[in-house]
This record gives sequence, C-alpha cells and structure tokens, in this order.
Amino acid sequence: MTEPAPVMASGVDNERLNAQLRFILEVDKLKRVLRQNLLVDGSRRENSAEHSWHLALSARTFAEYAPEGTDIDRAAEMLLIHDIVEIDAGDTFLFDPVNTETQDERERAAADRLFPLLPEDQAARARELWDEFEARLTPEARFARAVDRLAPMLANWHNEGGAWVRFGVTKAQVLEKVKLVSEGSEALGAYATALIDDADRRGYFKG
Repeated sequence: MTEPAPVMASGVDNERLNAQLRFILEVDKLKRVLRQNLLVDGSRRENSAEHSWHLALSARTFAEYAPEGTDIDRAAEMLLIHDIVEIDAGDTFLFDPVNTETQDERERAAADRLFPLLPEDQAARARELWDEFEARLTPEARFARAVDRLAPMLANWHNEGGAWVRFGVTKAQVLEKVKLVSEGSEALGAYATALIDDADRRGYFKG
C-alpha cells in the first residue's frame, strides 16, 4: 500500500486526514485495472476507474428515466465506488463462466480490505452503498445497475460487436443481461432491447 506523505496540518484531525489520503492513494490503482470492453472509438481497452466515472455521469444524464423518487445522487455515488473492489479482485468479464463463479467471494474479500482504510464513518457509508448496489433491492441500486449494464452494450455496438465478437457471445446471453437494465429503467431497458436487436441484424453475435 502506498503511504501518504507525513501530514501535520494545523486545525485538522491528522489521523483522519491520513486515513483518507491512504484510501485515495490506494484507489488510484483502479486506473490500472483493464476491462474487456474497448473505448467507444475502439482505440484501447477501458480501465475501471474511467468506467466508474462514466457511469456516474451517465446516471445523472439519464436521471429522467429513473423511477420516480429515485435519489440520483445516491445512485451516482454507488457507481463511483462499485468497482473499487476490482483493485484486488480484478475485472470479471460478464460472460466468463469460470471467473464469475468466484466473483462474489473475491469482491467481498476486497471490500473487507479496502473500505476500512477510510475513517470509520466514511468506511461504513461506502460499504453500505456497495452492499446496496450488489443487493439491488432499492430503486437507486437497480437504476445504478441498469446504467452499469447498458454502458458495455453501447461500447460493443459502436465497436462492431467488440467483446461480443471476440468472445463468441450469443444474443440470448446478452438479452439475459438486458433484464437488469429493464429492472432499473423501463425506458433504458426498451432502448437496450432495440440495440441488441439491431446488433443481431448486423451479425455481431455468435450463431
């Protein structure tokens, strides 16, 4: 773990500040975690840090398509932290049947290590938001998951099938994931379904 430079700032709780600095330095590692999806322009693979930022911005942009009463700030905050666990667990490709079997175990172990780097109150909130995102029991979590599922579909469509083509993904496999989009947003779910139908017509799926 990277240690922060020694801090003796006047008028602040230096122990708290140093804990916050340790966390921020540690999560910088998320920039090194590469995902299977390419950027929309196809120039390189996306990393998990920029993925998280893009999703948080997407949640705010698509706020009008969330269920009425959804706390968009909370959904965006979930998206900013939801993949921090990949620092330890790595990115698990959605259609990888082997690694998805151990994904929950690996990611929970990572959450147990990473969030407690924060001061106790901030650690508790971060873990609460992460657990809420994983459980998908609130409108905020379901909307956040909808945005998370839609993003790679957009990237793959713009890359002429992208990871779908590289890994021989079928239309049925992707449509199964569209259910998560529809659970969080009827409008985004309808768009995702139309996008997959068009991708199928273009021959982006196996079979």
